[in-house]
Amino acid sequence: MKYIYSAQFKAIEDGSGFYARVPDLPGCITTGKDISDAIEQITDAAGIWLVTAEDEYLEIPGPTEQSDLKKEADAIFSLIQIDTLEYRAKTDTHAVRKNVSIPAWMSALADKRKINCSKVLQNGLLAEFRKTEA
Repeated sequence: MKYIYSAQFKAIEDGSGFYARVPDLPGCITTGKDISDAIEQITDAAGIWLVTAEDEYLEIPGPTEQSDLKKEADAIFSLIQIDTLEYRAKTDTHAVRKNVSIPAWMSALADKRKINCSKVLQNGLLAEFRKTEA
């Protein structure tokens, strides 16, 4: 699932980096050594937040318009995009064995052509997941 939220960034008082938070996702807060790192860190934190919410069937709040968000002094907002399918693909590499059945001729041809059936299944499932999102 793809999400777009506003993230708020504010310089740390001692100049060591930036605080970052997503106001719509309670507790989604982090820091970064510079604005680029803060954007990367808050996008990752939001990914964790949203994947956990999806897995636990928690309500996921919609994004608030930036004009409706309370802006702290000296803070800036930026939009961040989180794709939870992409996030899962990058971070959850734990493999699970599944027993699937295919016709014998497909198995023989796949072996002959050195086709990795597990990879083909993963790619096919990911494509199906993306289709059902649209």
